[in-house]
Amino acid sequence: MKINNKISIILTSGGLDSATVAAMARQQGYELNCLSFDYGQRHRFELEAARKVAAKMGARRHLVLSMDMGSIGGSCLTDMQMEVPKQGPRADRIPSTYVPARNTIFLSYALAWAEVIGAAHIFIGANCVDYSGYPDCRPAYLEAFEKMANLATKAAVEGRLHIKLHAPLLKMTKAEIIRTGVSLGVDYSITHSCYDPDERGLACGRCDSCVLRHAGFVQAGLPDPTRYQENQAP
Repeated sequence: MKINNKISIILTSGGLDSATVAAMARQQGYELNCLSFDYGQRHRFELEAARKVAAKMGARRHLVLSMDMGSIGGSCLTDMQMEVPKQGPRADRIPSTYVPARNTIFLSYALAWAEVIGAAHIFIGANCVDYSGYPDCRPAYLEAFEKMANLATKAAVEGRLHIKLHAPLLKMTKAEIIRTGVSLGVDYSITHSCYDPDERGLACGRCDSCVLRHAGFVQAGLPDPTRYQENQAP
């Protein structure tokens, strides 16, 4: 008999979306096990935020795994020689902030941990409405990964565990995400979204992530708690 329990893995980046997902899972009665990655990204501020979010949400565990995706390159988030684009999101191309296969890699680690601790649920903050067009945030991709997860694990093949991949933000606007998070008590001031902060961790206000985040607060009719560099608020 397959186990469909309330133990969950939450992919926790330290950003607005993953904090909201954690709050939603907590409100639904899931046990939270947060998973973050030190993958060679441009800065450490999102990891610091991830630790704060995991603690605030009462996670049972918070695991931070290290890997060197910078050696692979191909993204301005892992290659310091590349500039972070500041023109705002565009619908006609996938931006250089896309990290090759990142969600597949992160979800694979989440799947491995889920099998070890017996977690039937993996949560990810993927969104296909207000986002930068990443291919690994699409519904078809997430459906394919869930199918693969239940073909590729010993626990699933033996019938002891059925993995469910949750993406509760998938079709929500950024404003809807923020309103949901606020209703669940999320403190967005401890989250970090900027791709290119300064040495103090202050947001640039001009990268895709900053623009989408700020627009969400404006559309939600709520104050933006983000700390921006001087004169750089969107």
